[in-house]
Formats: sequence, structure tokens, C-alpha cells
Amino acid sequence: MYQLFFRLFFTRMDPERAHHLAFGWIRRAAQVPVLRTFLAAALAPRYKELRVEAFGRRMHGPFGLAAGFDKNAVVIDGMTMLGFDHVEIGTVTAQPQPGNPKKRLFRLVPDRALINRMGFNNDGSASVAARLAARNPVFPTTLGVNIGKTKIVPESEAIGDYVTSTERLARHADYLVVNVSSPNTPGLRNLQAVDHLRPLLTAVREAADRTVTDRRVPLLVKIAPDLADEDVDAVADLAVELGLDGIIATNTTIAREGLGLTSDPAVVKETGGLSGAPVKQRSLEVLRRLYARVGDKITLIGVGGIETAEDAWQRILAGATLVQGYSAFIYQGPFWCRSIHKGLAARLRTSPYATLADAVGAEHKKVTA
Repeated sequence: MYQLFFRLFFTRMDPERAHHLAFGWIRRAAQVPVLRTFLAAALAPRYKELRVEAFGRRMHGPFGLAAGFDKNAVVIDGMTMLGFDHVEIGTVTAQPQPGNPKKRLFRLVPDRALINRMGFNNDGSASVAARLAARNPVFPTTLGVNIGKTKIVPESEAIGDYVTSTERLARHADYLVVNVSSPNTPGLRNLQAVDHLRPLLTAVREAADRTVTDRRVPLLVKIAPDLADEDVDAVADLAVELGLDGIIATNTTIAREGLGLTSDPAVVKETGGLSGAPVKQRSLEVLRRLYARVGDKITLIGVGGIETAEDAWQRILAGATLVQGYSAFIYQGPFWCRSIHKGLAARLRTSPYATLADAVGAEHKKVTA
């Protein structure tokens, strides 16, 4: 049903306009008590066997919404209603910014992918913090807050920019993510180099601890799939050294060659980050490399090209405690989470693992056993 609707209507519509239209529908549905209760029951079934613990929190399951869909924290209840077990908002920057000029979002339908060069369009951390402070959750969920650098702020002042957002947003976050991996802010990916990343993460950690004194806000970093293997290792080692709580692997890719893309070449050559099915293999490779390096010392979140329950299951076996998706939601529609949960529960029941936690990193443990 949704696939037919997508082909007949959404594919004829500008992708960003379609996003805002669907966004509005979800938001309005979550504001109607009877409707949201019905939709949550239909779209977000809970399987007790999928319950997981991460960042000191008990979650209904491992599958969450990746950053990018809800940049300004306005549809958290709506996405929880649809079945996401955690929601990551953002990316939020210290200063409000409109993002890059339109057109900036492109569908690669034959490749089940998207290209975006949105450029961190958001209301700014002050506005988002005020919205979160006023929020009265209908559906309690684990909330991640993803922060990035304001475009006009020079790289030399990036630390202060991240610290400002941390001071405003950390108190509202169940976990905080430092995004240094978007390809759409000039110079941002330079911050993934360990020499730049160490002082940045140290400053954000100190700012979070200074701002929130009654608990420790978990801190993660999100990295790109385009990092060389040795750089992935360096980030992993740094995360352990600094006592980070997790790494998110991965963001979008700037790669196009070698991905077997079949969409219109004019669309494929658009600049920006490619997400969806084509990034699946590299994201999985990065995750495997990270887990081989850090083991169970920190929490890994697998994201990038997850479309099916099997994709999510493979990330868990590779070392991810949590998994996230976004691009496939555009193609799969509102029953996507339901399908992921059902498939994961089925795989766990037929596996040799008693709990989902037992399955995390299992492919590595078989090799070393």
C-alpha cells in the first residue's frame, strides 16, 4: 500500500517538500490522543525479548531514528508512535542557520538511496533547548541530541561553538553526540583527525559535566564511512582513552564510484552525502573494525543502509548494541519499524542467544573462541 502511494505521489513531488508533508502528518497524528494511541498500538508493537540496556537506560528495543529527520525536536512523540525505540534529534548548531540553497535533497529510487546537502539547517541550540525544556512527552523515549558546528564559525573557533550547544542542550539529552562527519559543512570532517578531535571531545565532556551536575550525560562521536581504516582505529583508541560512552558508525558517504549505482547519472553526480542501501557494506565494515578494536568497552551504534531486520541483525552480530535508520523510512513507510521489530524477534528466537545483549559482537567471539 505505502509503496504504491510512494510511487504515485511522493516520487512526483520535490523530496524536501514531501519530507515536510509527511513530517506534518506525523506531527498532527501524534497530537490527537485517540489516533496516536491507535497508531502506536498498530505500528509500535513491543517484544519483551528485544529489550536492551544502553547508556544506563532500559529501552524497548535497539532500533532508533538517526539524526537528520527531526532536526528541531518537534516530532519526537510522532516518531516514537511509529515504533522507533530511541530518537536522535539534530544536527543542532549553536547559531540558527538556513542550510544550503535548495535544491539540496535528491532521491536515487533505483538504488534505494538519498543524496543530501542540507547543511545543518536548524533553529539553533537556544531555540531547540527551549522547545525541549517545554516538552511534555506523550510517549517516553530515549532522546539523543546531535550537535554540529555552525557553518560561519571558523575551524579555529569550533570548540567554543560546540561548547555553547553543549551548555544549552546537555541537560535535555539522554545521550549527546558530537557530529564531525557531515560532508556538507566545509572543513567539518577535518575535526575527525585525532589531533583536532581530542581537544574538542575533552571540551564537550567538561562542558556537559559542568552544566549537568546531577548525572553523567553519555557522550558519543559520529564518524564518516570515508575514514581510512587506520583513522577508524585511531578514533576507536581515542574514544577508549577519553572514556567516551560510544561511537556512531556511520554518517553519509561522499563516495560514488564502486557502489554500483544505477540511478540517473545526473542525480548521482550531485554533491552531498549519500545514504541508504549503497553505504550498507562500508558502514558494516567500519562497525566490525571498531568492535574488533574496542570490544565491549564502549557502546557502538550501527547506522547506514539498514533496510531490513536482517540488516539490523547483522549490525548487532557485528558489535552494535543499538541500530538506527532514516533513509529506508522514506522508501518503506510507517510499517517499517514494525517489520524490523518482528524480524529481529524472530531471529533472536531461532538463534543460540538468550538475549539480544548476548548477540552483540557474537561474530567476533566465534572467531576468537
